[in-house]
Parts: sequence; C-alpha cells; structure tokens
Amino acid sequence: MKRILTIAGSDSCGGAGIQADLKTIAALGGYGMSAVTALTAQNTLGVAGVCPVPASFVTTQIDAVLSDIGADAVKTGMLASEEIVSAVAEAVSRHEIRLLVVDPVTVSESGCPLLDPSAVKALLEELLPLAYAVTPNLEEAAALLGRPVETEADMTEAATEIGRLGPRVVLVKGGHLEGEPVDILWDGRLHHRLRAPRIGSTNTHGTGCTLSAALATLLALHGADGGELSVETLIRVVRLAKGFVWTAIASGVPVGAGHGPTDPLAWARAREALLCELQSAMAELASEPLGGLVPEVRSNLGYALPCAPSADEVAAFPGRITSVGGRMCSVAAPAFGASRHIASVVLAAMDHFPDLRAAMNIRCGRGTIAACEEAGLRLVSFSRADEPAEVRESEGSSLEWGTHSALAGLRQAPDAIYDFGGPGKEPMIRVLGHTPADVATKIKRIGEVWRP
Repeated sequence: MKRILTIAGSDSCGGAGIQADLKTIAALGGYGMSAVTALTAQNTLGVAGVCPVPASFVTTQIDAVLSDIGADAVKTGMLASEEIVSAVAEAVSRHEIRLLVVDPVTVSESGCPLLDPSAVKALLEELLPLAYAVTPNLEEAAALLGRPVETEADMTEAATEIGRLGPRVVLVKGGHLEGEPVDILWDGRLHHRLRAPRIGSTNTHGTGCTLSAALATLLALHGADGGELSVETLIRVVRLAKGFVWTAIASGVPVGAGHGPTDPLAWARAREALLCELQSAMAELASEPLGGLVPEVRSNLGYALPCAPSADEVAAFPGRITSVGGRMCSVAAPAFGASRHIASVVLAAMDHFPDLRAAMNIRCGRGTIAACEEAGLRLVSFSRADEPAEVRESEGSSLEWGTHSALAGLRQAPDAIYDFGGPGKEPMIRVLGHTPADVATKIKRIGEVWRP
C-alpha cells in the first residue's frame, strides 16, 4: 500500500482540503496521512475564517509522520503564509521526498484568498523547484506568473514557463475556460492537450484538491516515487486522475445552498455501476434473435470509464460474445481489461468524441450495411488498403488506426464504423454509443430490418 502525505488546510464542511485528500487517497487504495497548515471555517457558500497553524508546528507534524511511517508521495494544498511555504520546502528537502505534487492554492471556490501575496515568491523559489508535478488552474497560473492566463494559448505558454521553475511535470487546468474544458500537460519537453466532457454541475467544491491528491496517489502507484515515468505512462496517469475527478464531479453531493462538494468515493461505485450496465445491455441483446450478427471472430461489447487512458479502464466480456441457438451469449461476466481489441476502438473514438464510451463489433456485409442505413444509423468507413505498413506490422494497432482514420475531421459523431477487411482480417462493423444500452438499442434496430 502506497503512503501518501497531504500537507494542506482543513475544510470544516468536508469538501476540500485534507478531508477531500484523505477520501481520494483511500478511494484509490493508498494510505493517507496529513499535516494541517490551517484551520478554515467554511461551508458551501464561502469561507468565514482562516486560522493558520504556526509554521514550526507544521514542521513538527511532517517530521513526526515521515520519521516513522515515511511517504511514497507528498502533495501540498493550502499553505497560507510565506513562513509555512518555507517550512514545508525545508522539510521536503531534508526528508528527500522524490515525489511531490504541488497544488498552488491561492483562492477558494468562493473567491476567498488562501495564500498571502508575500508567499508567492517563496512558492516559486523554494517549493516548485522540488516538485515532480504542479497543478495550477487558470487563476493560480496567473498568480504564479503575474499575468492573465485566459486562453488555451496562454495555458500552453504558462505550462512551459512554470516548468522552467523546476517541476518536471506541469498540468494547467482549463475547467474555467469558455466552451470545452481543455487541460494542457507539459511533460518537460512536449505539450499534450487533454479533453473531457463538461459537466453541468454546481457541486465542484474541492475539485483541485481531489485532482492533486489523485495525481499524487496514482503517480506513486505507477512507480514515479522510484524514478521517471515514460511519457505514455505519465499521460495515462494524468488522464486517469482526470477521470477520477470527472466521476467525483458527476456524482457531486448536493448539500448546502452553494457549491456542493465532489464525491471522491464515487469512483469505486462507478466501476461497479459500469459493469452492471454492461451486463444489463448484454441481457437485452440476448433477449432477441440477433445471433446472426455475431461475426466469425465473435463479438465483444466494451464500455470505458470517463477519460479512460488505457484498456485497463475499459470493461468488456472475457472470452467474447458468441451465438448459441440464434441468440447472442456471453461466456463470462464483464471485467475491466478483458478485451484489447474493442478497447482500442473505444479509446480511439473517445479521442475524437469523449462521450462515445461504448462499442460493439458485429458482422459486416452488404446486407448488414444496408440494414444499418435502413435503421437510420450514420455510417463512416475506412479501408485497410490505406493502412501504413508500420501500423500493419504492429500488433494491435490496426483498429486504433482505422478508428482514427474514420473519425478524423468529423463534427458529428457517427453511429458505426465499418471496413471490408483485408488479408487475414474479417470485414467488421463497430457500433458506437454513449453507453452499452445505447449500443444495444442500435443493434436491435439493425436486427429488426436485417435480412440474412
């Protein structure tokens, strides 16, 4: 079990600060510890008061934890004053913490200042050079750089400039952008644009705390405490942290009269609910005589967690879906990481349309394509003849390439992607949807008009 220390303020209403951090760490399977930097009196409407802890006692808390239990990762949140920033930086350096995630908290959700202006210089010069990752939002990036950060181009420049201060990884969060929420990840060399669907919720209290705690825990779980991660692993971890927060916001707790808190514990529930949705959709498909739509290589139905970064966060049916007595039949209950093939389709589709989180492959031929069109489905296609040699030679890359090729440049999400196969490749239709139920409904519509 990874040991994660949060150094942050206490939120009396339980939605942010160390309370949100400890919930997040526990939800992801870590062991959480805390060093409190300030007491706050707050609720969903705002902050009524702040009482900083003496810097020397912050150091005492950190020393007590690290000298006995140790930590695989440390994250900081609200640090309140210049003295506390300096004390934390000294303790982190003295204890040789290798994995430090800095959430540069400057103001609360309601606009209350949580960091003295005099502390910004200490944050820049003493703490950020020790950080593995830093996670500012637009306002926090502006406070660090002393200029507005308001556009995606500003975010890209800010990520680079903050990175020059010492952190190996910078994630500038764009949740407050107009339109689509886009985050910019700087990996020390390149910028990566990370998207997620916007959620129309006012229950956003604690989002920054939740993200930074999730990132610290996941970085430790994936080995960042022992050295550098590959860029691919880093992107996967950041996307997974984003998915965790997205789920927490989507399941936010509607308490109080203002901005309610996120729900970090929703992640575990979401995984179970996702599996139940898959099982329910499979039951719907099995209730109709649709077995003839199963191709020779058999079918599978996959469903991804929000912002899923890899096949391990896409659930499907082990052993695939076959046909028995003219009806579809699964040979095992759904599980995460059960299918690399259908997962590659879902993940590639989500790169273009983040809401397309489910897919199922079915038989492809002139008859099934005609049935799709008669059922009112919107189809797009790709040709394996256009597949680059390097993709063809790389195991498991064809479906990803084909999905990207079919969806590139589209403004509206299609209902299905098809291809007529190639040497050793069976023709196939992949039906896309927002949920397994959505996919099942489309396949049942195809079945109603298909003439074998």
